[in-house]
Amino acid sequence: MNNSLKKTLAGLTLIAMGIAAGWGLSQWRASSTHAADGAVPQPGAAAERKVLYWYDPMSPMQKFDKPGKSPFMDMDLVPKYADEDAQDSTGISVSAQTVQALGLRTAEVVQRAIGTDVDVVGAVLLNDRDVSIVQARSAGFVERVYAHAPGDVIAPGAPLADLLLPEWVAAQREFLAVRALKDESLTTAARQRLLLLGMPQALVAQVERTGEPRGIYTVTTPQGGLVAELMVRQGMTVSAGASLARVNGLATVWIEAAVPEAQSGPLQLGHEAQVRLAAFPGEVLKARIVSILPQANSDTRTVRVRLELANPGQRLKAGMSGQITLKGREQPALLVPSEAIIRTGKRALAYVVEGPGKFHPVEVQLGAEIGDQLVVQSGLETGQQVVASAQFLIDSEASLRGVLPAPSGASSPVQGHDEHGASAPPAAAANTFTVRGVIEEISPTELTLAHDAVPALKWPAMTMGFKLADPRLAAGLAPKQQVRFTFSKQGEDYVITAVEGTKP
Repeated sequence: MNNSLKKTLAGLTLIAMGIAAGWGLSQWRASSTHAADGAVPQPGAAAERKVLYWYDPMSPMQKFDKPGKSPFMDMDLVPKYADEDAQDSTGISVSAQTVQALGLRTAEVVQRAIGTDVDVVGAVLLNDRDVSIVQARSAGFVERVYAHAPGDVIAPGAPLADLLLPEWVAAQREFLAVRALKDESLTTAARQRLLLLGMPQALVAQVERTGEPRGIYTVTTPQGGLVAELMVRQGMTVSAGASLARVNGLATVWIEAAVPEAQSGPLQLGHEAQVRLAAFPGEVLKARIVSILPQANSDTRTVRVRLELANPGQRLKAGMSGQITLKGREQPALLVPSEAIIRTGKRALAYVVEGPGKFHPVEVQLGAEIGDQLVVQSGLETGQQVVASAQFLIDSEASLRGVLPAPSGASSPVQGHDEHGASAPPAAAANTFTVRGVIEEISPTELTLAHDAVPALKWPAMTMGFKLADPRLAAGLAPKQQVRFTFSKQGEDYVITAVEGTKP
C-alpha cells in the first residue's frame, strides 16, 4: 500500500470520526433537552418550535441564520430552538441516560495538608565564607618555601615559607638598644613599635628574652583546610601586604541548587533540606538554606539556592552531585484532579455538580500542581463534587446555551445582586446586553437586525429577530438604519428594551 493511499484512508477515518462525534453530540443535546422539559414531543411539534439559529455540532460557537451544509464538516447544520434556552442560565442539565452513555465521572474537592517540597539537583562547593588569605607583613625576601602545592590539605599553623625581613631586623636592634638604657617608658614605646610593624607577640617576646634580633620569620597558616592558591616561590621578593596563599576551610561545605522560578516562592532562609549524594547511596544528609541569591537566571528561569552542610572527616568533596529535597512548611490546601480543570488560556473552569444531572461552571484560581492533582486557591469549597471526565462536551453545550461561569471566589451560581448584596431587579441582572446593529425588517412587534458580536453570550455577528418590549420603540425607525439597542432574555425570547438611532 503506497503512502498516498494510506493518507487517503487516514483522512476518511478522521472525517468519519468527526461525523460520528457530531451526531453523538446532537443526540445528547436532544435527549438532554427532552429530559429537562420532562415531556415527550408530539408529532408535528418540531414544525411549531421557533428556530433561533443553526450551528455545526463540531464547532458550536459559530452560528448561522439559515440551514444548509456546514463549512467545516460534510454534514448538515443543526437547528437551535428557542425552548432549549428555557433552562437556568447559570447551569446545565443532562439526562441520566446521557450521563451513563458519556461515562461521566465526578471527584470530590478535598482539603489536605501539603508541603511545598521541591526536588532539584545540586552540587557540592567549597564554603567561600570560610577563607583565609596569608600575606607578608613586611617587605623582604623568600628564603625557603615548604613542600606544599595548590590542592593540598594542611593543618592549622602549618608553615608555608621563611621570609627575611630587613625592616624587622632594624627595628629589633633599635628596641634592644633602647632597652639597654633601662628607661621603662622608652622600652615600652619601642616594644609597641615592633607590634605595630606586624611582628607577632611571640616573636617580640623571643627577641626580648634572647637579646638577639630575629631576621628570619616563618609564615604559617591561621587555619587548616585546602590550599586553594599558593603564590609564593623561593627566591621571590615580596612587598608588605603581598598575598602568599589562599586557604579554604573544610569544616563545612556549600551545596548549590538551581530551583525553577515557579517553585522558589515558598522557600525561606533556615528551611531544612535532605541531601542524597551519589557517592553515598542510601544515606540522607541534613542541610539548611543559608542563602537565596537575589537574582534569577534569565536564560534558565531558575533561582540559585545555597545550603550549608557540616563536613566531619572531610568526606564531602567539591564537585560531588546529588538529589536535593528542599522541605517547605506544610499548609492546608484544596485539591482536585488535574483532569477536572478546563484551561481556556485566559481562565480555568471546573463544573460543579448541583444535583443528579445538573452542573454549573465555576471559574477557579489554581496553585501548584502536585502529582496528578491541582491546588485550588479560590472558586471551590471542601466537599463539592466536580466533573472529572467528559467535561469538555458539557462545556461545549454550556457555551452554546450562553451559560456563564461563576467568577473566581464564588462556589455557587451567580444571581442578580446590586453592589450592596441585595437582590437586583431583572432589568439590572447580568442578562442585559447593549450592541449596535442595522435594521433589516420592521414589524409592529419585532425588529430583525444584523447586529455585531455579543462576547458575553459568545455570539458572533449575525442577523436575527428580536421582540419589542413596547411597539412604540419602533416609531421613527426605518430599514437600513444603524441603531444601538439594549436587549435581555425574557422567557424564551430575546426582547429589545431600548433602541436609538446612531450616526453612520
